[in-house]
Amino acid sequence: MSPSINVKGSDSGAARILGSGASGIAELLLFHPVDTIAKRLMSNKSKVSFSTLSPIIFKEYATAPLGRRLLSLFPGLGYAAGYKVTQRIYKYGGQPWFNDILSKNYKDSFTNAFGERKGKMVMQATAGSLTGIGEVVLLPLDALKIKRQVNPEAFRGRGVVRIFLEEGTTLYRGWGWTMARNAPGSFALFGASAVTKEYVFGIQDYHKATWGQNFVASVSGAVASITVAAPLDTIKTRIQNANFESKVSGFTVVKDLLKNEGPSALFKGLTPKILVVGPKLVFSYTLAQSLIPWFSKYV
Repeated sequence: MSPSINVKGSDSGAARILGSGASGIAELLLFHPVDTIAKRLMSNKSKVSFSTLSPIIFKEYATAPLGRRLLSLFPGLGYAAGYKVTQRIYKYGGQPWFNDILSKNYKDSFTNAFGERKGKMVMQATAGSLTGIGEVVLLPLDALKIKRQVNPEAFRGRGVVRIFLEEGTTLYRGWGWTMARNAPGSFALFGASAVTKEYVFGIQDYHKATWGQNFVASVSGAVASITVAAPLDTIKTRIQNANFESKVSGFTVVKDLLKNEGPSALFKGLTPKILVVGPKLVFSYTLAQSLIPWFSKYV
């Protein structure tokens, strides 16, 4: 018998959409410049020093006035809005749905394999991993956002509709690497968060966590997720920021990276990601975990 996907969770679908969507909008407004900096650092293939940092981050605006330099960190805001809000709705609203499906159909299997307490946490992590794998459908929006941030010349004045019509499936370039990154990354995000709530705070019903508890759990999940996914994230970013006509495979990217930059380059940008991108994930995940139960009281 096929598993039932018609499940009703503790929170309504509308509450999950509103809570996760609100977190995505808030995150975008606060952290888009941070994301741009991280992507440009990961895409840079030369040695990074204090003297080269400004040209890498601000590109042709490195010597421009401060205001213009700051504005240069907001490229592709429209693509980012379309991607980030949709992605957060899917990720933070979809993971509970996957968890509801697993709980209804396979709860006994998880309990028998890991025990009741650990089984609940592994189920949360597995639901996160499934959500991360499915996130690949949003890859075209992610690819356009990254190109606008680090390689705007690839657009050559074309609009989004024309790019979709002309490029087609090339917008899904790197889909395999994206799934390979998302599966363990999302497993770590939701799994570490569940472990923190369960063992650090002793929370049985995760929906009853306070803002502070959600924050600490989100920090654990974000650090674990970013670290686990870092090597594959670097490969994915380099595949996506190439020109549309480029046919470089992920394995070629890995080979050239290891040959020219060494294995440590797989973790290039990890420290700034944890320090400045980590808070972005912590912020949105904390907000979503807190807003979804709040919206459930009204919708």
